Amino acid sequence: MFLGDFLLNSGIWISLLFAAVGLGCSFYLIKLILAAPAGDGRMKQVAAAIEEGAKAYLNRQIVSIGVIAVVIFILTAVFKGWPTAIGFLIGAVCSLAAGFIGMRIAVLANVRTAQAASTSLHGAMCMAFNGGAVTGLLVVGLALLSVGIFYEVMLHVAEKPATAIASLIGLALGSSLISVFARLGGGIYTKAADVGADLVGKIESHLDEDDPRNPATIADNVGDNVGDCAGMAADVFETYAVSLIGAILIGSLTLKDTPAAIVYPFLLGGVSILGAVLGIYLTNIRKVSPGRALLEAVAVNSVLSAILYLPITYGLFKDNVIVGSTTYTWGGIYLASLVGIVLTAAIVLITNYYTSTKYSPVRKIALASETGHATNIIAGLATGQRATALPVICIAAAILLSYYAAGFYGIAIAVMSMLSLAGIIISLDAFGPITDNAGGVAVMSDLPQSVRAVTDELDAVGNTMKAVTKGYAIASAGLAALVLFRSYVEELQQHFADLANPKHFTGPALVEATQFLLSDPRVVVGLFIGGALPFLFSAFSMDAVGNAAGAVVREVRRQLQAKPGILKGEDKPEYGTCVDIVTKAALGQMIIPALLPIVVVMLVAWIHPLGHLALGGMLMGTIVTGLFLAISMTGSGGAWDNAKKYIEEGAHGGKGSQAHAASVTGDTVGDPYKDTAGPAINPMIKVVNIVAILIIPLFF
Repeated sequence: MFLGDFLLNSGIWISLLFAAVGLGCSFYLIKLILAAPAGDGRMKQVAAAIEEGAKAYLNRQIVSIGVIAVVIFILTAVFKGWPTAIGFLIGAVCSLAAGFIGMRIAVLANVRTAQAASTSLHGAMCMAFNGGAVTGLLVVGLALLSVGIFYEVMLHVAEKPATAIASLIGLALGSSLISVFARLGGGIYTKAADVGADLVGKIESHLDEDDPRNPATIADNVGDNVGDCAGMAADVFETYAVSLIGAILIGSLTLKDTPAAIVYPFLLGGVSILGAVLGIYLTNIRKVSPGRALLEAVAVNSVLSAILYLPITYGLFKDNVIVGSTTYTWGGIYLASLVGIVLTAAIVLITNYYTSTKYSPVRKIALASETGHATNIIAGLATGQRATALPVICIAAAILLSYYAAGFYGIAIAVMSMLSLAGIIISLDAFGPITDNAGGVAVMSDLPQSVRAVTDELDAVGNTMKAVTKGYAIASAGLAALVLFRSYVEELQQHFADLANPKHFTGPALVEATQFLLSDPRVVVGLFIGGALPFLFSAFSMDAVGNAAGAVVREVRRQLQAKPGILKGEDKPEYGTCVDIVTKAALGQMIIPALLPIVVVMLVAWIHPLGHLALGGMLMGTIVTGLFLAISMTGSGGAWDNAKKYIEEGAHGGKGSQAHAASVTGDTVGDPYKDTAGPAINPMIKVVNIVAILIIPLFF
C-alpha cells in the first residue's frame, strides 16, 4: 500500500528525477568526448569545415521553420487558447534543441573517433557510441522533462486535469511539425549531397568514398550530421513525446478518474533511463565485436526495464480498476508493457537480418550486382517489399495481445514501453553518422590505411544500426498513430456528447455517429485519401532529392572540367559551392511536403459531404499505407547500402568491378528511400492524427 501511494503521489516527479539523471550522464559523456585528443591540424581543419557547414544549415533551417511556427502559434492561440499554444511552442523548441545539440556533439565526436581508430578498434567504437549516447540520453531526458513539467504546471494553473491534458496536444503538434521539417530538410540535404558525390565521384571519376578531390565531399559529410543526427533526434523526440502524451490521453479517457493511468507512462519512461545508462557503461567496458556490444546494450536495457516495471505496475494497479464492464488488472497492464519490449527486440532482429552483410538478403543483392545495375535495383526493391511482412505480423500480434491484456490503454502502454528504450536505440543510430564522418575525416586527412580499415568496419556496423533504428522508429510510429486514432474517436464522442444543441447526437445515435463502418462510402473515400497521402508525400520528398542531387552533379562536373588539376591534387575544390547548393535546395523544397498533411486534413474536414467519418477513415488509411511504405523504403535502402559495403570488402570483384558500379547505383537510389522519404513518413502520420484531434471543435 505504501509503495502504491508513494508512486501515485510522486511518480511524475520521480520520472523527472530520472530524466535529470539521464541529462547529467549525457553532460558527463560530453566532458569525456571533449577531453579526448582531436588529432592533428589537418584533421581539425576537416572537422571544422564539416562543423561550419552543419551549423550554417541548421541556423538557416531554424529561421525558415521559425516563420511557419510563429504563424501556427498565433492560430493555435486564437482557436485553441493560450495553454495549447504554449504547449506547441515548448514542443517545437525542445524538438529543435534535441536535433541541434545532437548534431553538435556528433561533429565533435567524429574527428576524435578517427583519432581513436589509430590506436584501437574498441577505443574508436566507444568514442563513436558515447557521442551517440549523448543524443540518446538527451532525447529521452528532454522529452520526459518537457511533457512532465508542462503537465504539472498546467495542472496547477488550470486546476483541472482535463484542461492540462488537452494542452498537451499542442506540445505534440509542435514536436511533430518540427520533426517533419527536420527529417525532410535534413534528409534532402544529406541525400542530395551523397547522391551527387557518388554519381560523379565514384562512377564517373573513380574516386573513393570521401576523397578530398571530390567537390561534394564536405557537403556529403555535413549531410550525415544534419540528416542522420539532427533529423533522427528530432524524429524520436517527437515520437517519444507523442507516445507519452497519447498514453496520458488514452488513460484519461478510458480509465476515467484513475490518476495511476496518467502516472504510469511517466514512470515507464523514467526507470528505463537507468537501463540505458547501464547499457552505455557496459558497452564501454566489454571488449567484444562492435555489433555484438551494441546489441548487448539494447538487451541490458530491455531486461532491466522489464524487471523494474513489475513492482511499479503492481504498486499502482494492485487494486483492479473497473470501468463499465471492463476490468483492468495489474497483470494485464504489466503484460502490455512487456509486449512493447518484446516488439522492440523483434523489430531490431528482423531489420538486422534484412540489412546486415552477414545474412542472405544483402548478399543476394550483391550477387545480383554482377549482372548489372537493373538486376541490383530489382533485387533491392524485392528485399524491401519482402521486409514488410515479418514486422507487420509482429506489430499486429503486439496490438492484439496488448489489447486483450488491457484494452486500448494496453496498446498505449505497449507503445510507451517500446519508446522507453529510445535512449539506447538512438545511441545506436547516432553511432552510424559519427563513424561515417570519422571515415571521411580519415580519408581527407590522408591517415594510414589501418585507420581507414577500422573506420570502415565501424561504418558497416553503423549502417546496420541506422537501418535497425529506422525500423524501430517506424514500428513505434505506427503504433503511436493507432493510439492517436483511438484518441480521435474518444475526443469525437466526448465532443458530440458535450454539445447541448438537440440536433446533435445523443445516446445510441452518438455511438453510431462515431462508428467507422466500411459500408459507409464516406469512410471508404477517407481510406483512399489517407492511403494516397504517404505516396504523394514521398513523391515530393524523392523529387526534392533528385532535383538537388542533379544540381550537385552539374556543379561537380563543372568544377572538374574547369579545373582539371583537382583530380591530380594540384587544385583545391570549391567545397562551399556544393554546401550552398544543397542548403538552399533542402530549405526551399521541404516546405510543400511538410505542410501537405495539414492542408489535406483541413480540406477533408471542411468539405461537407466528407466530414468526421471520412477524416477518421483517412487517418487509418494513412497509418496502414504509411507503415508499409516506410518499412519497405528503409529496408531496401539499408540493404542496398550494405550490399555496396559488402562488395567493397572484396566480394564479387571488390572495388572497381562491374558489380561495384551496379551497387553504387543501387545505393544512390536507396539513399533517399532510407534517409529522406521513408523516415519522414513517421512524423507525417502523427501530424495527420494530431491535427485531426485539434480541429474537432472547429469543424464538427
